[in-house]
Amino acid sequence: MTAVWQQVLAVDARYNAHRAPMCPQFRTLYIRRRSQLLRDNAKTEHDPLLRKQYLQIRARLLAERYGVLCNPDGSSIKSRTASLRGSRVNLESDSEEARNRRRWSSSPQKLIADTKHDEGVTPTSEAEASRAMAGGGTIEENYAFAGVYHIFDQHTDAVTAVRFANDDKSRLACCSTDGALSVCQLVPPPSTVICEGRGHQQGVTGFQWSISNDLIVSCSLDATVRLWHVASATCLRIVEDSAGAQIHSVTFQPVNNNMIVTGNSRGLVQVLNISTGKYAKGGSSKATGKVMALEFEPTGRLLWSGDDKGTIFSYIFDMATGKLTKSKRIVACEGATISCICARSWISREARDPSLLVNISANSLCLFRVMDKSGTLKLRRRMSVRHRSYNIHSSFCPLMSFRQGACVVTGSEDMCVYFFNIEKESKACVNKLQGHSAPVLDVCFNYDESLLASSDASGLVIIWRREEKGSAL
Repeated sequence: MTAVWQQVLAVDARYNAHRAPMCPQFRTLYIRRRSQLLRDNAKTEHDPLLRKQYLQIRARLLAERYGVLCNPDGSSIKSRTASLRGSRVNLESDSEEARNRRRWSSSPQKLIADTKHDEGVTPTSEAEASRAMAGGGTIEENYAFAGVYHIFDQHTDAVTAVRFANDDKSRLACCSTDGALSVCQLVPPPSTVICEGRGHQQGVTGFQWSISNDLIVSCSLDATVRLWHVASATCLRIVEDSAGAQIHSVTFQPVNNNMIVTGNSRGLVQVLNISTGKYAKGGSSKATGKVMALEFEPTGRLLWSGDDKGTIFSYIFDMATGKLTKSKRIVACEGATISCICARSWISREARDPSLLVNISANSLCLFRVMDKSGTLKLRRRMSVRHRSYNIHSSFCPLMSFRQGACVVTGSEDMCVYFFNIEKESKACVNKLQGHSAPVLDVCFNYDESLLASSDASGLVIIWRREEKGSAL
């Protein structure tokens, strides 16, 4: 019943941002201590029914205390049998089907979302409590990142992904096409590389931290996924792709970190039990092209994949069995690569608006609204960034739902990092960071937005610090 305790930890982690808003250090210590206690209790024999009851009660109490909707049945979610429904996103000002089939590059000036009648996506002007949690100041002041905190150059080739540890502003992991994975310590200075994981025979295309930050799962062009123990930098498990294909994306199941999902070059989305090294029965589905991006929504019930044919699929995930049921198919841009999908359920009570942020290799960064439980998407915003050849990634700003205004940050092939206020229909760019000498592939905030990491195609990782005047810490 170890999986039940991991689900308890996932529920605690989901609400961790609401605990002690003025003392982020306490939140980090709290979740670490909870992880330790839950692991210890998992070794003791208990009635399985009592464990499940505890999980349900815990989820219900947290939902009542913090007022955030949560699936009260945290241990499992019933799967729904749904036929695949095709749809095409209307990316132009008119609604003719023939025009929707065009490549974005043919008429980029027309590719805008119809947003005149959409609801607001950020807290209202009355949301004083939300703004107080993040601090005052304008959007421009809050994202005035200008100073360089540190530069890492330990990798000899492109750094394809960077991620801060969960609820931890000091540890950053990077992966590279040189086949290595590294973990860096940023706070307190001096910043150092504390460990490196080497073992992949080809480039590492992606990775993710576990909820408790003690494990990292990585995927590679060598057709394997590897599970790493962070503290010792040792590889705990190697699993080969079932089809022997290159693996381009990987993600942990957010509720049960025993399960991961991979996407390979043959278009297969596959569920793998990383603890046993076995693929789940019924946990495989076929996309239209190479699966370049994977993302769960926070409760783990919905999964999205993006491929190199411009298609986004949504899947219903059965937590009890790991079975995937294909739900929706959205053609975002025919023939273009979906290089990144980032999901966010906005935690502000004034703006509960689940969304997807999607990078598409048609010079576009798109914001979609999740319309229903089956993963139907509606285009909300399109922002222009230089993106044609590389796998560019973006991220939501962690504190955006506490501000009047909402920002996202993205890399670009013009060697810049861009901040966009998605509330503005014109002149949405609020900041641009210049310092890289190669296309910027990935960007990532730490949890309190005091530091921003960006990586590029030359192997450089720049850590940017926020200007003190605009600090919202």
